[in-house]
Amino acid sequence: MNKQKMVVALKGIIFHEGKVLIAQRANDDVGGGTWECVGGKMEFGEDLETALEREILEEVGLKVSIQRILYATTFKTDPTRQIIILSYLCKALTTDVILSDEHIDYQWATKEQLKTLLPPEILLDFEKNYVFSLKELK
Repeated sequence: MNKQKMVVALKGIIFHEGKVLIAQRANDDVGGGTWECVGGKMEFGEDLETALEREILEEVGLKVSIQRILYATTFKTDPTRQIIILSYLCKALTTDVILSDEHIDYQWATKEQLKTLLPPEILLDFEKNYVFSLKELK
């Protein structure tokens, strides 16, 4: 019998000087080579913001100020595994990016660059939830 699993992931839409930090996934990961906002899985017992701060620090070495939740979405990776993603607006407190092994590149992207680099499903979430209309993204 297949056991169903739900995973909670947190993403930071990290702003600095009118741009958003995106990172390119390493080629050996699921979704290898694609661009995404920074974040990852919540560990049991963590609160949401602590988990997001930890993931951002682990993946890109940045300290952030979490402003507010922007949106939630969900999708299945296979018939027995569902991902729930909570995306937060974050302000970068530091800007010297140090990538973990999970990513191979990063970019502080403008709205126009985001529209060409992010996968269609993330762009749809951004459009649907008015991310491109935020005053932080000039």
